[in-house]
Amino acid sequence: MPTRITYPGVDIEQSPSGVHTITGVKTSVAAFIDIFKQGPMNKAVKILNIQDFEHEFGGLDSKSEASYAIEQFFLNGGSEAWVVRIGDIGSPPKSSAIIGSLKDKSGIYALEDVDFNILSIPLTATITKTNIKEGLTPKNASAVIAAAINYCEKRHAFYIIDTPNNISDVEAIKQWLANNASLPKKNASLYFPHVKVADPTNNYTLKSHGASGTIAGLYARTDATRGVWKSPAGIDATLVNVQALDYKITNHQNDDLNTLGINCLRSFPLSGNVCWGARTLDGADINSEWKYIPVRRLALYIEESLYQGTKWVVFEPNDEPLWTQIRQSVEAFMQNLFRNGAFQGTTPSDAYFVKCDKETTTKNEITLGIVNIVVGFAPNKPAEFVFIKIQQMAGQKITEF
Repeated sequence: MPTRITYPGVDIEQSPSGVHTITGVKTSVAAFIDIFKQGPMNKAVKILNIQDFEHEFGGLDSKSEASYAIEQFFLNGGSEAWVVRIGDIGSPPKSSAIIGSLKDKSGIYALEDVDFNILSIPLTATITKTNIKEGLTPKNASAVIAAAINYCEKRHAFYIIDTPNNISDVEAIKQWLANNASLPKKNASLYFPHVKVADPTNNYTLKSHGASGTIAGLYARTDATRGVWKSPAGIDATLVNVQALDYKITNHQNDDLNTLGINCLRSFPLSGNVCWGARTLDGADINSEWKYIPVRRLALYIEESLYQGTKWVVFEPNDEPLWTQIRQSVEAFMQNLFRNGAFQGTTPSDAYFVKCDKETTTKNEITLGIVNIVVGFAPNKPAEFVFIKIQQMAGQKITEF
C-alpha cells in the first residue's frame, strides 16, 4: 500500500510479480586449444571473427592444426570463440601442456573462468608420432581426449573429437574406437573422414584436417537457424569451404559406422559435402537416452540455463512461497522452449514438467538448506531412418517409378 494517502481517490501501486526471468545461455561458443604463432600463453582470449584471430594469434600456420579449425569454424557459421595458446609453433604440444593444471589455470583449465559449450582440440598433426619428445603418442592422445570429455561434462559442454591423421579407412577408424572404448561417451562426438580444404599458406593446395572446427561451425549455424534441438546433419548441413573428403563412404559402410556412434561425412551429387550423422559416442547403445547429439546438447543447454538462472534462490527462505516462484520461473523458461518446437507433444503437459514442492524437498533437506527442483522434458529425436512403402492398387494402371 502507499506509505501516505493525502486525498480521497484511487491510488495505483506497482508490485513485483515474483517471477524471475530465466534467459537461455548461448549454445555455440567454441573453445580451441593448440600452438599458435603468437599471443598470450595459457590464457583464454575471446575472438569474434577470423580477423580477430589473425590479430591476436597470427592467423594460419601449417604447424597449427587449430588455426585451420578456427577458420573453418567461422566460415561454417560460428560467431564467437575462445582460443588458448599452449605452446610455440616450433614445439609440438605434449599431453601435459594440453591438459594443463587446474591450480595454474593452464591448458584446458585456462577455460575455467569463461563460458563455452563446444570444445575442439585438433591433435591430428602430432598424435601419430612414436617419440614422445616429438609429439603425442596414441596413448597420450587418448589421455587428452578423456580429460577433455571429463572437463566438458563438468562444464555442461560438448567435445568434438578429432582422430589421428593416419586413420584413412573404415577399418582404421573402427579399430581406433575399439582401442578407446573406455572413453566417456555422452558429451562427445566423433566424425569420419577428415576434410580437405585449400591451404592459403601453400598455394591453395588441398590439406587434410580433422573435422572438429568445421563441425563446430555447423553446430553454430544450425543452432542459429533452427535451434539447439535440431540435428546438425542432413542435406542442408553442408560443409562450407570443404573441397573434398579423405575417404568416400558407401551406404553399407555408413550403416556400419552409424551403429558404432561414428558420424559420417558424405559427398552427394546434388548436395555436395554434408554431415550425415548426429550421434554421440553413446550412439552405439540403442537404449541410451543420450544417443543423439541434439538431445544431449538440448539437455546441456537446459542444465546450464537453469543453473545460471536460479542463482537468486540461494539464501532465500526455503518454503512454499519460494517454491512457487521457482516453479513459475522455470515453467516460463520451459514453455518458451515448447513454443519454439524444442519438445515432443502437442500440449505443455505432454512436453515437460517442473516440480518443486514439499515432495521434492523434505523437512530434513530444508534443515540442511537444500531445495530440489525436478525438471523433465520430452525431446524431439531425429528421423534417422525413412521407410517408403510403395503399394500397387488393384485394377489401376501403375505408374513406373
